[in-house]
Amino acid sequence: MWVFFSVILLLTIFIVSFLNQPSFGRLPSGERLERIKNSPNYRDGKFQNVHETPQITSDKSFFQEIIGFLFNNVERLRPETALPVVKTDLHRLHRKEDILVWLGHGSYFLQTDGIRVLVDPVFYAASPVSFYNKAFKGTNLWKPEDIPDIDFLFISHDHWDHLDYKTVKELKSKVGKVICPLGVGEHFEYWGYNKNQVIEMDWYDEATFDNGFTVFCLPARHFSGRGLKPNQSLWASFMLETPSQRIFIGGDGGYDTHFAEIGKRFYPIDLAILENGQYDTSWKYIHLLPEDLVKAIKDLNPEKVLTVHNSKYALGKHAWDEPLEKIADAAQKESLPLLTPKIGEIVNLKDSTQMFEKWWRNEG
Repeated sequence: MWVFFSVILLLTIFIVSFLNQPSFGRLPSGERLERIKNSPNYRDGKFQNVHETPQITSDKSFFQEIIGFLFNNVERLRPETALPVVKTDLHRLHRKEDILVWLGHGSYFLQTDGIRVLVDPVFYAASPVSFYNKAFKGTNLWKPEDIPDIDFLFISHDHWDHLDYKTVKELKSKVGKVICPLGVGEHFEYWGYNKNQVIEMDWYDEATFDNGFTVFCLPARHFSGRGLKPNQSLWASFMLETPSQRIFIGGDGGYDTHFAEIGKRFYPIDLAILENGQYDTSWKYIHLLPEDLVKAIKDLNPEKVLTVHNSKYALGKHAWDEPLEKIADAAQKESLPLLTPKIGEIVNLKDSTQMFEKWWRNEG
């Protein structure tokens, strides 16, 4: 009996110690918590989506789905060889160039109208434990020292594959402002960021800056949380307006009416960046299924569309290249203005003639 209780005690101490690591962040408190409680999107003790959004839509529990993903064999879940990527030297880019560089998964670097932006950078680990779900071969090329000084660091939500503790800690001296959904700022202040650096936004908030740069915080259909208590911070998409561009940052999330509303309100949209990958019918409301991605693109009606959230980590139950293959086929059939750069390849935002190859068909 004493041996049993000793094991339970040790296990409890380990779990508590593990969950109290700084990387898990901190739940909102004080004035921030009061602001959260006054949000129209916070009800019954947590943030809510516009419409009811069950995380799991199969007859299995969340735990059963996780176990199934961990132990069921998915054919071609990961590429067998290193992916063809381009290691662009971001420090050598002239600030006046209007470009985008996808850094893998949901991370990308953006320059437009003299402004430098970094979105959801994850350069070390996309999970609480670094040994789990390693990046695909050849895709983990960038580290914080490869990033030049940036004006705005955008975080769409606080999941581990979009908010990497070690990455944002090491980027701190290079960041002008952090723009994030309501509640996420608690993590940044806990991790040493100055309160004045952090701009937290609720859905439909907007922030305008002296350089003609305006940010609109907009809905997404997803969820949040880094520990045991979910949905204590908000998740969001963003619209960036500069003197010459409207760029939609989709973040994570499933299909809903907000895409059509955004498309109508902000028409014309120059570029839409949407998630494409880590989907499954078992969680069809919180990530875009391939057919829903097509509907979202049509709702937004952008001049160009770039899909991300694929080709670096295996967080869904599909072949690693399925997201790109399906959207490329749909783009051809539906005449969608799809961009398909390699990870690290420069996208020229003002060049309507730039072409990209179907690189995923030439793995390695």
